[in-house]
Amino acid sequence: MNKMLKIGATTILTLGGAAHAQSSVTLYGLIDAGLTYTNSQISGTGGGHSKWEMTSGAVQYSRWGLRGAEDLGGGVKAIFTLESGFNLNTGQYSANMRLFNRLAYVGLSSRDYGALTLGRQTDSMVDFVAPLSLTGTEFGGTHFAHPLDNDNLNDSFQINNAVKYLSPNIAGFRFGGLYGFSNQAGEFANNRAYSFGISYVAGAWNFGAGYLALSSSARTPAQLNTNGAVTDTTGASLQGALTPTGVPLGVLASSQKTFGAGVNYTFGPAVAGFVYSHTKLSQFFQTGLSGTFQNFEGNIRYALTPAVELSGAYTYSRAGGNGGGGVPHWNQVSAMADYRFSRRTDVYIQGAWQRSSPSGTSPLGVAWINGVTAPASTTNQLEAAVGLKHRF
Repeated sequence: MNKMLKIGATTILTLGGAAHAQSSVTLYGLIDAGLTYTNSQISGTGGGHSKWEMTSGAVQYSRWGLRGAEDLGGGVKAIFTLESGFNLNTGQYSANMRLFNRLAYVGLSSRDYGALTLGRQTDSMVDFVAPLSLTGTEFGGTHFAHPLDNDNLNDSFQINNAVKYLSPNIAGFRFGGLYGFSNQAGEFANNRAYSFGISYVAGAWNFGAGYLALSSSARTPAQLNTNGAVTDTTGASLQGALTPTGVPLGVLASSQKTFGAGVNYTFGPAVAGFVYSHTKLSQFFQTGLSGTFQNFEGNIRYALTPAVELSGAYTYSRAGGNGGGGVPHWNQVSAMADYRFSRRTDVYIQGAWQRSSPSGTSPLGVAWINGVTAPASTTNQLEAAVGLKHRF
């Protein structure tokens, strides 16, 4: 009898251990802290003033999260991710009233058929185009973004109520799509989103393209459907810009349509790339005003040694529309040097210079580097940062 009990207990423990081994939950995160100098920012006292400040997320947004998977057999897994962005300097969430303000989804993943997930997620511009741009990577990040992050390549906002599919790698191809519901009765298209993209890797070449569409019926920020697909942003430059509440530009237009494509080529220790994106806003604030942004980015990064990485980008952006304000355009040059102490810890120094060249009386007539607290008082703005990043 005792022998049978021992055998039974051993069997239960063995099965329990096997089941435990097939499931995993991982705590992960990234902390980015540093000091930033800006030569000119508009302040409450008027005019432009230089500014020294301690910053969080000068390159990559500080965040922590939980990632889990359970093996269901046959190459299928149940998966989830919960991720929260925060300001290291204050300990506050980067978006009010959201515990997991960056990502929150659950779904199924198959090695043969791809992944289907539901929740708060990134769009296809972030998934397929951003990795080819320095703003969407650890080699440039926040300050390298295109004006107002108008194409969301720096992941300034995520999509709520989203159903998303990502394919497996099929002979170098990957594709995916997302739909974010408005969650409003009788207003199916009021603050909804949809997005799709594709990538292809062949030897030294890496291609990607994506599309994002937002729609809304809001006439003012107060009328925004706050249960819809897009309702807030972590991007500092959008806070207090054309949308004082911090919601992305496209949510307050009857529609936003963004398209982007890019290519990277690897040769030896270097990677060179080019990215183009186009954003069209229709009937901004339902006033009949429309506008466009076009962005052209050339970038390069070079591994000087296994520990030292150099990167740089030049971006030309132009805006246009029927608002009567002319056609402003921007030139921005950005550079960064990064030194890795280990796989998890590195220090960086970076800088960006932007010049805005407005035409007419455009309200976008001053320089404003993405991630800087306030615009310059003139058409030029210079930013420089030194910081430390740690991953866990």
